[in-house]
Amino acid sequence: MTTLLPPHAPVNRARLTLWAGLATALTALNLRTAVTGLSPLLETIGADLGFGLALAGLLGTVPAATFGVFGFLAPVITRRYGLERTAAAALALTALALVLRALSPTPLALVASTVVALAGIGAANVVIVPLIKAWFADRIALWTSGYLLLLQTGQFVAPLLAVPVAGATSWRLSVGIWAAPAAVAAVVWLTLAIALPADHHAPAAAAPVTQRQIGRSSTAWGLIGLFAMVSVSNYSIITWVPAVLTDAGASAARGGAMLGLYSAWGVLAALVVPQLATRLRNPFVVVVACSVLLVVGYAGLALAPLDGTVLWMCALGVGVSTFPLCMTLINHRTRTPQSASAVSGFVQGVGYGLACFGPIGLGLVREATGSWTTPLVLLGATALPGLLAGWYACRPCFVEDAVADTYAA
Repeated sequence: MTTLLPPHAPVNRARLTLWAGLATALTALNLRTAVTGLSPLLETIGADLGFGLALAGLLGTVPAATFGVFGFLAPVITRRYGLERTAAAALALTALALVLRALSPTPLALVASTVVALAGIGAANVVIVPLIKAWFADRIALWTSGYLLLLQTGQFVAPLLAVPVAGATSWRLSVGIWAAPAAVAAVVWLTLAIALPADHHAPAAAAPVTQRQIGRSSTAWGLIGLFAMVSVSNYSIITWVPAVLTDAGASAARGGAMLGLYSAWGVLAALVVPQLATRLRNPFVVVVACSVLLVVGYAGLALAPLDGTVLWMCALGVGVSTFPLCMTLINHRTRTPQSASAVSGFVQGVGYGLACFGPIGLGLVREATGSWTTPLVLLGATALPGLLAGWYACRPCFVEDAVADTYAA
């Protein structure tokens, strides 16, 4: 059992848990704003700084690549400095980089500051999962739902505010305002880190999982495979579905609206899926349902993109609900926050790394074949490895019990 504070300080524990909740909420809110708050302004920023579509496309591929790289590095840092200090440093780095991005005088400065900002977010992506396990072990489903809901909220709100704020003031203020909540979250995590003893997350019995154990655990590889497949789907849908619809004759506005409809389902998934994952001993049925819906959505777009578009986008929006499932299972398939941190880093590192190649590869296939049919068939085919990986990820086993993957009680 994980202890956050010595047993002689129950009042302090309750108070600090409240602050940890605030910091978790602010962290979750900031996990996508640096990405989605920039996209609607790329044309405006390009006109001001003097860059075109090529650089805008590069900025679109940076998030997944950076999340992948720093997903691997974050557990190494947390083992040395602790969860709260890592979260504080990651969010402080993000806040500083967002300020620098708002002040960027050249395209190179814009790219460099964006990479640094997303490096901080990539680390925060990983560390927020074990932080929930450490601080809210008895309410993992509730707090996982809350963090995913706030992540989706930030993902929605940032692009909605971007253009109006830029029009009323400037694009620099519009992209810079998100430094404020990141800085506040960093201060709260740092305050907690200073107030807590060095061993406040030390488990009483189980040792943290090692990299070797992760590599030998079929549960861990199941989580990695499931997250990788849903990441490929998500980033491919975000990147190419508007083009699929416009190529079929739809307007650009309809393509954007359908992408918004797809994203809206993430809110419902954030509320429902973590609850299912914690109440079902083996939530493989969720993976099966999501896989079927993904195949239906991709098949619909391939065969009749303009007939039943709303239905296809709803199917895809629900189909990627294996993302919150993975986030919940990382905590439920590990015994300690330290182990959750290590597994979270591996899962997100590999998943986001593969997500970089999905949109690029599908774009190349589209160019080679002259239509979207083959890319959509390939995306539908990812449901099969997703199903196989989901079988191993959903079994009630602990990653620490590598090789045997002993069934959890």
